[in-house]
Amino acid sequence: MGNSRVEILVGCFLICGFLALGWLALRLGEVPWLIEAKSYALNAEFNNISGVKAGADVQIAGVVVGRVRQLSLNGDRQAVVAMQIDRGIVIPVDSVASVKSQGIIGDKYIQITLGGDKASYKPDGTIVDTESSVDLESLISKFAFGQVK
Repeated sequence: MGNSRVEILVGCFLICGFLALGWLALRLGEVPWLIEAKSYALNAEFNNISGVKAGADVQIAGVVVGRVRQLSLNGDRQAVVAMQIDRGIVIPVDSVASVKSQGIIGDKYIQITLGGDKASYKPDGTIVDTESSVDLESLISKFAFGQVK
């Protein structure tokens, strides 16, 4: 009888361990159906997104409110940034999306400057009022070779 009690205790311990491991995997992993429940999709069209990568932050006033999900080209040969924005964040239609850099040579991220319009973007909407990335390498090379006027 004492032996079966130990086996039951070990079984309960293993079940608790597996449940904790599963919970941790869901919290740390990017499970698509779990992420989409807490956020909504929003796109932005840019002329140049040099340096932005999938997984980059999307910020409003320095606060991370989402992540870049995917980068692609549209039919007009503009870069489209697909973002996942936290569900509680409302973005007015006159907002501006910009490509910014953490410091001089830091990672690139998307900064959204909120407008004041009462209408807001719906899920899967597209921000067209954007400011593209400044290419420091080309500016430095133009300056070094005297092409800046």
